[in-house]
Amino acid sequence: MLATPALRYITVEAVDGVAVVTLNRPEKRNALSLDVMGELMASFEAIGADRTLKVVILRALGPAFSAGHDLREMLDRSVAEYRTTFDACVRLMETIQTIPQPVIAEVAGVATAAGCQLVATCDLAVASAAATFATPGVKIGLFCTTPMVALTRAIGRKRAMEMLLTGTPIDAATAADWGLVNRVVASEDLERTVRELATGIASAAGFVIGLGKAAFYAQIDLDQPKAYAYAKEVMSMNALAEDAQEGMGAFVSKRAPAWRS
Repeated sequence: MLATPALRYITVEAVDGVAVVTLNRPEKRNALSLDVMGELMASFEAIGADRTLKVVILRALGPAFSAGHDLREMLDRSVAEYRTTFDACVRLMETIQTIPQPVIAEVAGVATAAGCQLVATCDLAVASAAATFATPGVKIGLFCTTPMVALTRAIGRKRAMEMLLTGTPIDAATAADWGLVNRVVASEDLERTVRELATGIASAAGFVIGLGKAAFYAQIDLDQPKAYAYAKEVMSMNALAEDAQEGMGAFVSKRAPAWRS
């Protein structure tokens, strides 16, 4: 049984190696208050430490995946309080990419500002055809600077700048074309599609999934010679691992592998 802290704004369940984290604050459009971000961080950390779990699905109840920061917490505060909020946001995003399990965003509705950042940060994302994405902070005098970091890395400079400078939403098809999400499906197919994707990933060895995710983020910002130098060392060590030997042996023997992790 997955050990998570007491939760008020999210739910966490785990079945067959897949953890499902659900934002459960629909009346506030799943805004990322400090409390919500704290619960998400604690839950992701608990999942990351559980080696029986191989994949995470991040979803939300209600019409919004997440409307971003809770603006009620953003009025008349000190610079120290603002720094606390944005530090928590950064730590949440870093936690998602640091845990060994791939995190799949299941986006059924609107994802704006830090909610769009959340989608861009997840390792994979699947959206319903009804989903929309925006970084509209410029329209309320608060440029989406922290969302910009994840957004730029997901969709590139020119497209990110267009979203950031105009605040205009893009539809799910555009999000897929730009690389913000992996694919778009009909609303009624979203949950099944994400579950199938998660189950497919979870069929691999947990050690290998975690090693591959860590290596991906370690090499992505290196120049090509450094990336190859790093990758060949990781792959050499990977080849020595028990699961790699089992997998290669199973392939040669034409049998199903029996993973150790």
